[in-house]
Amino acid sequence: MPRLTLLLAARSRFRGQAVPQGMARVLGRADKTVEGSPGSKPQLQRHLEVIPNHCPEAPITRQLDARDAIHNAWLRADPAFVQVDINGGRMMACGELGLSPEDCEALRAPLKPGFGDEGFPISAPVPQRWYLMLSRESKLPVFASPEDVLGDNLEPHLPAGDTGRRWRRLLNETQVILHNHPLNAQRIRRGLSPVNSLWFWGGGVLPDFVRSAHASVFGDEVLLKGLCELAKLPLRPVPQAWSPTLREGDALVDLRALRDVSALASDWVLPATAALRGDDRLQLDFADGSGFVIARSQRWRFWRRAVTQLAAAD
Repeated sequence: MPRLTLLLAARSRFRGQAVPQGMARVLGRADKTVEGSPGSKPQLQRHLEVIPNHCPEAPITRQLDARDAIHNAWLRADPAFVQVDINGGRMMACGELGLSPEDCEALRAPLKPGFGDEGFPISAPVPQRWYLMLSRESKLPVFASPEDVLGDNLEPHLPAGDTGRRWRRLLNETQVILHNHPLNAQRIRRGLSPVNSLWFWGGGVLPDFVRSAHASVFGDEVLLKGLCELAKLPLRPVPQAWSPTLREGDALVDLRALRDVSALASDWVLPATAALRGDDRLQLDFADGSGFVIARSQRWRFWRRAVTQLAAAD
C-alpha cells in the first residue's frame, strides 16, 4: 500500500486563505487522523522512530555537524538576539544571525573561560549552531525550544527549579559578556542585530537508533537530516511539485516551509489524489498534530461538507 506523506506547517499558518474548491472537496471526504502532539519534533517522531524516544536535538545535530557526538552529552547554546523592553528580554532571533566563522570565534573567546570552569567546553562547528559538551551523566533541566520562545519574553521559558538555577546564572553571565563585546557595537553600526545572548536547549545523548517505515525522504531541515542520517536513510531535495516517481514506495516530503494553500492544492494534493490507485494513501500531517488521510475510495462520500479553511478544519 504505497503511501505519500506530506509534512506541513500548523494549520494556523494558512489562516485567512480559502482552500481551493477541488482540495476542499477532497479534504471534506477524507479521514481525519487522531490528534498528535503539536510541534516540529513530535511531528518528525510520528514518522521516524527514535529509541529512546526523547529525541534530543543537540547530539543529533552535533553528529551531523562534527561527527563526534557519540561519547558525550551535548547541549545547544545557539547565538541569539534578545531585545530588552519594559517587561524584560524578548527573543527576536536565534541561530541564523549571519555570523561568519571569524565572528563566532571572536564572540566565543571571552565565553570559553567561564564555560570551561563549569566543565562545559563551548564550540561552534557551524556558525548558526553552537554547543556545550557535557558528561553523559549530566542532569539537565527542561529547556524550551527556540520555536516556542521566539517573539516572546524569556522569563517564562527559563529552566525552572534547583536544576535550572545554574543555567539561569550562566545565561545571565553570558548576556553581560556579550552585551559588552566590541563586535556587537560593530554589528549595530552596520545595521545588524547584536548577538547579546545564547539559548540553551536540546540537551541529551545520541539516540541508540532511529528507524522509519518510509523508503524515501525529501527535505533539508537540519533535525530531519540528522535523523535520516542516523537511520541510514537517504535524504533528497524536495521536488517542485508532485511527480509519479513519488508513488514508488512510502515517501515522506517535508513541505513545512510552504505557506500558500493554493500552491499546496495545485502542486501537491490534487495531482497526488488524482494518481491514487487501489489502496494507495495520501497523508497530510500538520505540525499542530492534526491531519488527513486521503484514499481513492473516498470519492463516493459526496454528502460530506467541503473543508474551506484549514485553520477551521476541526
